[in-house]
Amino acid sequence: MVGVVGKPNTGKSTFFSAATLTPVEIASRPFTTIKPNRGIGYIRSPCVCKEFNVKDNPQNSLCLDGIRLIPVELIDCAGLVPGAWQGRGLGNQFLDEIRKADALIHIVDASGSTDSEGKMVKPGTHDPREDVKFLETEITMWFNQILKKDWPKLARTAESATTDLLTLLENRLSGLAIKRSHIIEALRKTTLNAEKPTKWTNDDLLKFLDTLRGVSKPTLIAANKIDLPSAEENLEKLKELGYMFIPCCAEAELALRRATEKELIDYRPGDSDFTIVKPEELTNVQSKALQVIKEKILRKFKSTGVQQAINMAFFQLLNMIVVYPVEDLEHLSDHKGKVLPDAYVVPYGTNARQLAYKIHTELGEGFIYAVDARKKRRIGENHVLKDSDVVSIVSAKKRA
Repeated sequence: MVGVVGKPNTGKSTFFSAATLTPVEIASRPFTTIKPNRGIGYIRSPCVCKEFNVKDNPQNSLCLDGIRLIPVELIDCAGLVPGAWQGRGLGNQFLDEIRKADALIHIVDASGSTDSEGKMVKPGTHDPREDVKFLETEITMWFNQILKKDWPKLARTAESATTDLLTLLENRLSGLAIKRSHIIEALRKTTLNAEKPTKWTNDDLLKFLDTLRGVSKPTLIAANKIDLPSAEENLEKLKELGYMFIPCCAEAELALRRATEKELIDYRPGDSDFTIVKPEELTNVQSKALQVIKEKILRKFKSTGVQQAINMAFFQLLNMIVVYPVEDLEHLSDHKGKVLPDAYVVPYGTNARQLAYKIHTELGEGFIYAVDARKKRRIGENHVLKDSDVVSIVSAKKRA
């Protein structure tokens, strides 16, 4: 799951609504979003139907002219303000909502027209780099608040050789979607001595937790409101922070998706252009708005950035791949004759047996072997799958 986060009034709810077409309250005031909104967005990936020259029948996803749109879960968290980790602005409640997020899309007001509290100010007067640093601090201090009280006891237990530090931290932080591999990577990067944690200073602990934040909650900056004149200079400033980065105009994407829903235009999420199909049904205001989006957003930035942000979060931050399981290799279909029915999003490193378990427990338990549809050869349970693999799984047990 990917969390959509940021301070109030940056366009988070607009981004979320555009990404999911879930109706949420959108207003120019802080704390419009009090309870988190959960919804389904889509990642965009080239479908293998073109390569295999078949007409597919997607069941768990969509295929639009060779573009597969695969559902993924997004959560729109209420706006964070400085001091959220101390409970300010209902902060702890909001932070709790991102505890299970595997990655974050940080919606930043690139125009600099909202202050640190999310209140409207003159465009260009607020430095959006401060918003990025403040979110880093809030999450790191939140981690610290969770761990610090128990830290002396954890450190002593680790040194007594009763339980190693990795296991203690993994157990204590598991509710934050932090894995053992994240802890190992954070220790490697900080070069802190895991065998002598009682020697760590408060600064050492904060350094470790800040590194762990970056490893366990990888973040993409969606620099929103790029249609405003003051945004362009700030885009360059935001790039300097070293984060994965995408210019974004959530309002434009929302307008395009709503127009598509009403069949006024032909547009696929992530496209660099659209075609008006019912010009007679557009008002003058709508026609002008679409023209502005085409000229000032799509021609200049090649997209609105919303779909690209979702793709980057899953494919690059989380290193996911898309695989296509089938039953009938000759027809690339399931037992009902549906061609390329399902597309699964799985982490890179997933092997054939793990895919079988993801499809159905009984397929995993009875796994015998799988067959690569391209090479027509058997692959074993430990064979690591690649992006766009099409595989058939042979199992001693059938799906219920």
